[in-house]
Amino acid sequence: MARMKFLCDAERCIACNGCVTACKNENEVPWGVNRRRVVTVNDGVPGAEKSISVACMHCSDAPCMAVCPVDCFYHNENGVVLHDKDLCIGCGYCFYACPFGAPQFPQAGAFGLRGKMDKCTFCSGGPEPDGSEAEFSKYGRNRLAEGKLPLCAEMCSTKALLAGDGDVIANIYRQRVTVRGKGAEVWGWGTAYGPPKGGQAASGSKS
Repeated sequence: MARMKFLCDAERCIACNGCVTACKNENEVPWGVNRRRVVTVNDGVPGAEKSISVACMHCSDAPCMAVCPVDCFYHNENGVVLHDKDLCIGCGYCFYACPFGAPQFPQAGAFGLRGKMDKCTFCSGGPEPDGSEAEFSKYGRNRLAEGKLPLCAEMCSTKALLAGDGDVIANIYRQRVTVRGKGAEVWGWGTAYGPPKGGQAASGSKS
């Protein structure tokens, strides 16, 4: 049985936020909730800047499941971590337990009262019948039931964001790592940052 996973290649991500936009549009995510976001570290530092697209990573041993007092989380047959909004009480324990900040809570009123938790579903809906209006209104599009992958990964222009069977995407990433260099050896480095000090442009770069 496949175990669906995400993997973001930091060497390819260009922080265009196309994945974020695709997710919000496909699932009609409410205002103020971001199921996916792009995080950039060392912003503006040549050679050290990296961006990565982050959402629920659908952990095999999910900490959110461990702390939920009403057991609203579960794994489906594809290993995707889903939750039942009818059981959620909005306590926020999952938000503090998740190392990726995946659980999101819509804010309502002047004092920010929490509503039902919302998060990435790997475009696989929820406990309601597949493709039903109730499922879409609560969890968004069920693309897996349609034989499709999450739209965030399909829309990634540089194929930095991969989604699918964990073994398959691990092999894709392994192949990438073995055929490309790192740092100044990566193709296009000289175009983006100029030639190294006191030397020629990095091999593979365009002049």
